[in-house]
Amino acid sequence: MRAQANGWEESASAWISELGEHGDYGRRYVLDAPMLERVRARSFRTALDVGCGEGRFCRMLRAEGIVPVGVEPTRALREAAIARDPSGAYLAATAETLPFANETFDLVVSYLALIDIDDLEAAIAEMARVLRPSGALVIANLNSFNTAGDWHKRDDGSRSFILDEYMVTRAEWVRWRGIKIRNWHRPFRAYMKPLLGSGLRLTHFDEPLPTGGDPVRIRQHRRAPYFHVMEWQKG
Repeated sequence: MRAQANGWEESASAWISELGEHGDYGRRYVLDAPMLERVRARSFRTALDVGCGEGRFCRMLRAEGIVPVGVEPTRALREAAIARDPSGAYLAATAETLPFANETFDLVVSYLALIDIDDLEAAIAEMARVLRPSGALVIANLNSFNTAGDWHKRDDGSRSFILDEYMVTRAEWVRWRGIKIRNWHRPFRAYMKPLLGSGLRLTHFDEPLPTGGDPVRIRQHRRAPYFHVMEWQKG
């Protein structure tokens, strides 16, 4: 999932600085509220955060009275999570090979981690495997239309979002503020087929809009797709 070949070890310091405790724009103003809404909708007791990074959402889950476990293969991010939450459980593992018995957790979270995972089918099968019956897999992910496109400047100075090669699965390097990591673009079907095939049932889908922050960013999120949130139930 996250390994040196993906750029995460080299980018960990810049990533931690970028997120801080409140998260970047997408987390703070777009995703945190709908993700916590899904968490609060049911009485979860235990949770697994797959690709937990520096542990921010694990700490948020703990604040909700849930006992979280985070798995993170990037050493520097995992060490940062432990330093900020010494009593927490943060393990070196990948999404494709989760070190837990079947039906261990009430809740499994993938918060902007699927785009980092090489073997998506194996990871989804593993997340479904460790869920208890009636448990929930809650996913926040970059919208597939977003990962297939980018903003371009027109001749008149205005900007438009251009989407191309949507159906072509590919890994691409993205760079911003000292961070250089490899993300996957996949069409929606590449996510939906293994999720539906894993015995999970879709119970919630949304493409949340910003709740505040920079007006320019708000307008961008209203013009082009950025994120989606899904909840899948094991039953």
